[in-house]
Amino acid sequence: MRFFHGGKQRGPYFEGWYLKHQSGEGKSLALIPAFHADPGGRRRASLQVLAENGSWWLEYPEAAFQAEERRFQVRLGESWFSSRGMKVDVRQDGLTLQGELGYGPFTPVRKDIMGPFRLFAGMQCAHGILSMGHSLEGSLVLNGERLDFTGGTGYVETDRGRSFPSAYLWTQCAWPGPEGGSLMLAVAGVPLPLGSFTGCICAVIHRGREYRLATYRGARIEAWSPSGAVIRQGRYRLDVELLEEGGQSLRAPVEGSMERTIHESLRAKVRYRFWRGETLLFQHVDPGASFEYSDGVEGPGRDQP
Repeated sequence: MRFFHGGKQRGPYFEGWYLKHQSGEGKSLALIPAFHADPGGRRRASLQVLAENGSWWLEYPEAAFQAEERRFQVRLGESWFSSRGMKVDVRQDGLTLQGELGYGPFTPVRKDIMGPFRLFAGMQCAHGILSMGHSLEGSLVLNGERLDFTGGTGYVETDRGRSFPSAYLWTQCAWPGPEGGSLMLAVAGVPLPLGSFTGCICAVIHRGREYRLATYRGARIEAWSPSGAVIRQGRYRLDVELLEEGGQSLRAPVEGSMERTIHESLRAKVRYRFWRGETLLFQHVDPGASFEYSDGVEGPGRDQP
């Protein structure tokens, strides 16, 4: 896997990494370092910080950004992010965030989650999973509040392309313990030169086994809405039901420009149920799940504030 493509790209482009951190005490924090180039050739970098009580957008010149192609390692101003951990030192625009976290070994998926979708010429955005779950050690101080993540759980994914899909659903969760596991599901409209279709990609890890549900493997999307989704593939069925949410605003790319406002619930309450035939493999209600939904329609509570 290549970890950075943007240095050689021409035209509209974005690439970002989503790093989520959950403490054993129920605190969550996500950071999104990113690189983007708009249609006019303006190349910039950014850092988004998403907490339970707010979100922040910080913009940087291209010279403040560095990323390696062959391993996950990103520098942005005085902060860096890698598979070993991260160190942040941010003091601007009403935000102070400082500290260092160490990451345990990443849990990658066995194969590229995009499968043959990555070869589609009309694909607006390609998704990647770096770690479905890993241990955390260390603490951060956010605007004077100390957040201790030692013993917590981390998750890392990446997106690159021109734009986020207009309509999509995305959810992620990870939970520890003997019955622990992790899950990521994305459903999105995919434009083609003639027409479009709605596809899904999903990875479920439970009791050390990985399950892959995807349109390219025959998965069918039986339902998807702001309330959740139902995915079926052969004998397997995944039900996702949103029980409670409280979204914070984030910026998302449109042709490389970070102009779109979306809303993500960093700590949504979501019920996940996963069946094999009539056997319920697990039912998990997660109060710290991530959840996003967009139908591509602008309006309060949707894509725009």
